Amino acid sequence: MVAAGIRAEGRQATAIACDVSESEAVRHAVEHCVTSFGSLTTVVGGAAVLTPLMPIDALPEDEWHLALNVNLTGCFLLCKHAVPHLKTVRGSSIILIASQMARVASEGQAAYCATKGALTQLAKTMALDYAADGIRVNTLSPGGVATGRIAKRFGSLAQAQRIWGPKHPIGRLGEPKEVARSAVFLASEDSSFMTGSDLLIDGGYSAW
Repeated sequence: MVAAGIRAEGRQATAIACDVSESEAVRHAVEHCVTSFGSLTTVVGGAAVLTPLMPIDALPEDEWHLALNVNLTGCFLLCKHAVPHLKTVRGSSIILIASQMARVASEGQAAYCATKGALTQLAKTMALDYAADGIRVNTLSPGGVATGRIAKRFGSLAQAQRIWGPKHPIGRLGEPKEVARSAVFLASEDSSFMTGSDLLIDGGYSAW
């Protein structure tokens, strides 16, 4: 649907189904993009799952492994297969979508907090590893954002805004376009002196 919307505006886009926890599937997706567009300059790793809200002694092990496989290993595999292509283009960029939960804890969300925290360290390490190749690596950490996933967690977006919105000093949830604009900034020359950084866009959530 997103790709179709982009094409409707007269721009190029392609979509491919991919299990980000499977190395060969991720490799194929990366190669598909390179074949479709000729090169790869920017990678955004944003696949993530939420686990049921419960402490770890009650959390099923398969839920824990699912969070690790999608939230963390998925980004590892994406970067692993994308880096050889990014090395051929000076000024390329990797953006991993972390979360304000990488900085602050939340009851019953150990798997999500742990995987998002690990993403920030993964990005910092890659920033050091690939600086000489001209690849910048940063994380983007949103607060609560008005998405379908959040609507499902709270029952509806209206309910999410009512319950979770006030926990952000700015008084509301973020909008997907606000996260998208921040990702564009990290991909652009406007952030050319940023690498190994975490861009926090959480409406003040972590300032409490």
